[in-house]
Amino acid sequence: PKVFFEFSVGGNSVGKVTFELYSDIVPKTAENFRALCTGEHGFGYKDTVIHRIVKGLFINGGDVTDTSSHNGKGGKSIYGGKFADENFKVSHTKPGLLSMYNVGPNTNSSLFLIMTNAHKDMDGKHVVFGEVIDGMDVITHIE
Repeated sequence: PKVFFEFSVGGNSVGKVTFELYSDIVPKTAENFRALCTGEHGFGYKDTVIHRIVKGLFINGGDVTDTSSHNGKGGKSIYGGKFADENFKVSHTKPGLLSMYNVGPNTNSSLFLIMTNAHKDMDGKHVVFGEVIDGMDVITHIE
């Protein structure tokens, strides 16, 4: 499936980013992200922020529970709390990959990373579940 975000910086639109989700490789992880994009469970990514940028590596967002402090310490999946790492079949080999952010094994929630560079050190720790198929220039602008 394909989903998209409309990004803004300082209240001004900077563009749309479209993602292709790897539902054939990591169906549970892809479905979590898809449903958070639509907000169909009563909560989701709408009006959340990119709370951390590591230049040359990734941008980090997706805190759907703590929308006031914007520190990225919250997060919630559609499955209720955290969920397990599905698999690590896809490596962090290029910019534009969409990966789960976590704080250790099997602690996935709504927090995600959009890679701005390859970073193999993340392999085996963060589940890759999709990629940017349009709008990588927007990600570069945000970074």
